[in-house]
Amino acid sequence: MGAVRAKRFLTGLMALSAAALGWSLAASPALSDQTGSASGLPVPRYVSLKSDRVNLHEGPSKDHRTIWVFLRAGLPVEITAEFEIWRKVRDSEGTEGWVLHSLLSGRRTALVTPWKKGVDSTLYDKPSTQSATAAILQPNVIANVRSCDGAWCRVWGDGFKGYIQQSNLWGVYPNEKIE
Repeated sequence: MGAVRAKRFLTGLMALSAAALGWSLAASPALSDQTGSASGLPVPRYVSLKSDRVNLHEGPSKDHRTIWVFLRAGLPVEITAEFEIWRKVRDSEGTEGWVLHSLLSGRRTALVTPWKKGVDSTLYDKPSTQSATAAILQPNVIANVRSCDGAWCRVWGDGFKGYIQQSNLWGVYPNEKIE
C-alpha cells in the first residue's frame, strides 16, 4: 500500500473510530498537513467564540443568509476551512457555516460530554481515576483548557478546576497534546 493510500486509510479508520465515540469526524491535526489559505494555521483546528452573539452564515460574506446565531461566548468550534476573513466552523452538534474571523479566539475551550445527555462527568484533583473528586460536571459545561497530555486535560471554569479524561471533551482532538 502506497504512503498516500495508507494515510487515507488510517485517516478513514480514525474518523470511523472517532464517530463511534462521538468525536469530531474531521481528521486529527497530526494526520492533516493542510494549512488555512488565509491564516497559515492548521485546518482543521479548534477555537472558541469571542462574543455571546455570533451569526453563522450560509456562505463567506454578510450577504449570505444567517442560518444560526450562537449565544454563548467561549463555545468551542472547529475551523474546517478559510476564505479571506471568513472561517467555516462546525459546532459539537455538526452545524456548519461561516463566521468572521474577528469573532473567534485562539483560546482553547471544550464542552464536557455533549453527546451524553443527562450523564455527568467526574473532574479529578489529579490525572487519575483513583484521585479525589474535584467536581461533578454536567454535559455541555464549557471548560477552559489549560493543558492536555493525550489522555488527560487540566481544565478550569466558573467554580471548578481539575483534571478530566480527554475522551470526555469536545474541543480537543484524541491524543492531542496542549501545553
